[in-house]
Amino acid sequence: MFPTNAQTQRPPINRRGFLTGALGVATLGAFSSTIVSCGSSTAPAATGGLKDFTYLSYLPMETLSVAPELLADAGGYFAEQGLKVTFQTTKGSPQALQTLISGVAPLTRVGAIDLMTAAADGQPLVNVGSIVRGSSIRTLYSKDHPLEKPEDFLGTTMGVPSEGGTSDKSLSLMLHKAGFDPSEVKRQVVGLGPGTFELVKRGDIVGYMVSIDQSIVASQQFEGEAAVFDAGDSVRADAQVYTATKEGLEEHGDDIRKYLAAIHDATQAIVDDEELDGVLETMRSKYSFASLDDDTVAKESLRQSRNLWTAKGTQPLLQTVEEYWVEGYEELVDAGMIPAGSDPKQWMDNSYLPASK
Repeated sequence: MFPTNAQTQRPPINRRGFLTGALGVATLGAFSSTIVSCGSSTAPAATGGLKDFTYLSYLPMETLSVAPELLADAGGYFAEQGLKVTFQTTKGSPQALQTLISGVAPLTRVGAIDLMTAAADGQPLVNVGSIVRGSSIRTLYSKDHPLEKPEDFLGTTMGVPSEGGTSDKSLSLMLHKAGFDPSEVKRQVVGLGPGTFELVKRGDIVGYMVSIDQSIVASQQFEGEAAVFDAGDSVRADAQVYTATKEGLEEHGDDIRKYLAAIHDATQAIVDDEELDGVLETMRSKYSFASLDDDTVAKESLRQSRNLWTAKGTQPLLQTVEEYWVEGYEELVDAGMIPAGSDPKQWMDNSYLPASK
């Protein structure tokens, strides 16, 4: 059973909304972001002094795809590590990596495809922890035009959240591994709101790529019309990893260790809470959005996520398995997405993770 705040001596945190604003970044030009300040005002910030730490999220924070972050904040895990975390939202993984490399923040989470593509191009990036093993991207489509296998995608236009982002690249890799030319599927950048399904119904796009919880919400909203394609774990490179630069590790290594320790403990709490009632209560004490507030959607989303975080119970949390990492690199080389000749083991480092228990 998930411990209560009283049992863990964590102070209760009142629900509060997100603070939305624009952050000017000189090295990147005008940069739009969502800022969420984390850490209770009654926690050690007032006495012990929490250290500021900025985390770049390529996903909006109003999704259970970032459940470990939400729980680490609302449950006091960041504060226990002495951190006051700010979530800075970017417009997709390309901007997250650009912002990371510019030195604005020390840590982000992107697809393994994105990290390897950039690292093979000479960017000094390091995978310091694998959070998702397998595809966490779902393709929402109309039952009038089923997408049940890779060949069903051919000759269509697919909606993606950003050009050249994780979803776009994972689609290409899935098609290539199935033996098809990715160029046979056109891409169109679309929003991720429920209204996007109207584009599918009109035939403008055949489907669009969303997070797990968004796919569940849309399937409920368009019950009888919508269905979901899941690429599963057939592609090794379709994983998500916490990413830092080599310079960032030198400068912020201790804080990155603390951040990952908090994420590890929060993720473990979600895994351990079989019924998920305790972790949901804690997250809802501070956050509120559609998929979190709906019990059915939230629990199904977290159940699917638990399987991805643990590789269906076969891998320790956050640890990158070297064999799988190398296989992912070889997939990308074979697909012509990155050149051969690199040692992908130089792009991973498990030493910033808490010791396995």
